[in-house]
Amino acid sequence: MASTRFGSATDRAGRTMASPRPKARDTKDTLCRNVLIYGHCRYEDQGCAFNHDQNKNSSSSMDVSKKSLNVESPSFTPAQLPGSKKTGFSTTATPFTPRGSAAATSSLPQDVPALYKTGPTFAEFTPQNYDLNTASGTNGTGGDGAMSYDPFTMSNVAQALNPASQYNPYAEDPNALSGAGAQYYGAQGAYTAPLQPLNHHLYNPVNPSRENLLPHQKQIQELFVPEHLREELAKKSEAARQVLPTSTLPSPTHYHSLVPLDVKMRTNSGGFFGFPSSVYKAYSRKQGSTFCLRRIEGYRLTAEGSFVKTMTAWKKIIHPNVVTTVEAFTTREFSDSSLIFVQHYHPLSKTLAEAHSATTAAGRFSRPSPVAERVLWSYLLQITSALRAIHAGGLAARCIDATKVIITDKNRIRLAGCSIIDVLQGENQTPLEDLQQEDFLHLGRLILSLATHSQPRNSHEVPPLLDQMSRSYSQELVSRTSWLLSPPQPGQPKTTKVILAESATHLDDIMIAQFNYQDETTSHLSKELENGRLFRLMAKLGAINERPEFDNDPTWSETNERYTLKLFRDYVFHQVDSQGNPVVDLGHIVQCLNKLDAGIDEKIYLTSRDHQSAFVVTYKELKKQVTTAFGDLLKGGAAKSKSY
Repeated sequence: MASTRFGSATDRAGRTMASPRPKARDTKDTLCRNVLIYGHCRYEDQGCAFNHDQNKNSSSSMDVSKKSLNVESPSFTPAQLPGSKKTGFSTTATPFTPRGSAAATSSLPQDVPALYKTGPTFAEFTPQNYDLNTASGTNGTGGDGAMSYDPFTMSNVAQALNPASQYNPYAEDPNALSGAGAQYYGAQGAYTAPLQPLNHHLYNPVNPSRENLLPHQKQIQELFVPEHLREELAKKSEAARQVLPTSTLPSPTHYHSLVPLDVKMRTNSGGFFGFPSSVYKAYSRKQGSTFCLRRIEGYRLTAEGSFVKTMTAWKKIIHPNVVTTVEAFTTREFSDSSLIFVQHYHPLSKTLAEAHSATTAAGRFSRPSPVAERVLWSYLLQITSALRAIHAGGLAARCIDATKVIITDKNRIRLAGCSIIDVLQGENQTPLEDLQQEDFLHLGRLILSLATHSQPRNSHEVPPLLDQMSRSYSQELVSRTSWLLSPPQPGQPKTTKVILAESATHLDDIMIAQFNYQDETTSHLSKELENGRLFRLMAKLGAINERPEFDNDPTWSETNERYTLKLFRDYVFHQVDSQGNPVVDLGHIVQCLNKLDAGIDEKIYLTSRDHQSAFVVTYKELKKQVTTAFGDLLKGGAAKSKSY
């Protein structure tokens, strides 16, 4: 055996110990690890090749650092390049010294190493000037004019985004508000609304669907309504509940929180009704529902008896193509004599003029897209059906205009201005038969204007427009429009029965489309019916599990059948895998809740979290336990209410 290079040493027990073998490199300047760890090396006198002098090591490292970095060395000065301009920067500028560094360094303890004393220190950041009630630029706009989102100063943000016009929360493009809307809002006051719309994709996101699924397999999206329908309903709900926090509008009678819906410029002539009018959305204090209020400005009611009779007759008209009239009253809350008509509110509805105008999507001077013929037939027959109910009630519509017919759903229209002209022109003694014949004339004008995107101003412009209409639509639709625009024959007045009888084919198309839509909505409703059933079951379990105290018993939820239900809650919602990671399986949750609601005889194994208790129960027994425990809660609540 080869002899070792270093001598051997013995410990207290007499065992022979050897110094660690050094690496094959120069170790005379390397500090021994024993000195670093224990403060001394017991092999120093037995041939250890490492350095045991700490001062020598420190001085050598300082010499190396002094050679590499010397503060007395001259500073670098770049040479002047030929042809370059002389800069205005000085090479003898005062070096940067952080504010407060000397005071912070002197306050450190003496035993702190010098390495931590020489570095610059800074004062700890302290939030200040964060008063949410102030309109300062701390959270809204910075000193350089940059803007950031702040939900507490949205009015200032709206002013900065468009200082010339106010924000319109009901426009399709809020950033492109026209000057007319700005003047209307300016006349009513400074209205503000949240600039950040709701994110309609926070839950149930749109994921790519799989087509190769087996018949018994399902995706998560199949448990809920389709994404487009859910988003549409969510937007309507948001529009129905939107309010203006800084509104200065009054609260007439028992309606409050008025929000203007019509932001178009009102003409001096008074518009369609002959009086300046405006439309609002408002809440009812009596019913708690949302209604649409149409205000007729500057109208003074004289014939109160005729007013009551007219409104009583219009309240009886209940039709799916007519906006239901609720009531009408006069008020002076708007600092004038105003007449208010209250009707049902349909959120996010559009008029036919807005839906089929040339400026809807492409631009101001773009060519309007033609309306499909099946859509025109649908409009024609829906309004005819509404006129059939109105004429049968001894009334006339008198509001068939592109600005007074609204679209509330896909190709679903309603007459929105009924009963208003009858009240405003109550003293006009025009025969009812003549008014009903005028409804057919106005219906023909509406179809002609939608087909040609031109409004005939007199009877001389009708033939050229009919000729233009015949180039894009069938002869049947053109002849029906011409029949509506022609004057009635003596002794043969126009009736809705003639239109409905001669349009049976198109009525069948509309009926098929409505039946298909009904089947689709019924299937979506059945999904939500299952979800509602499971929600009621989860509500019962939530009321039972982890209840702090019931009937003066703090351990009520931890005993008898309530303890089993607690273990079942963990089995359904709190499962983990072999590594202890949470397992979130919606299919497992839905399956377990469905079995519990059905009460089947399948057995499951329940165990406590400490694995000290275990039960084997069936879903049928668990359902009985849920019924018993929830019944105890209901009995206790009834007894408590009777005691008071």
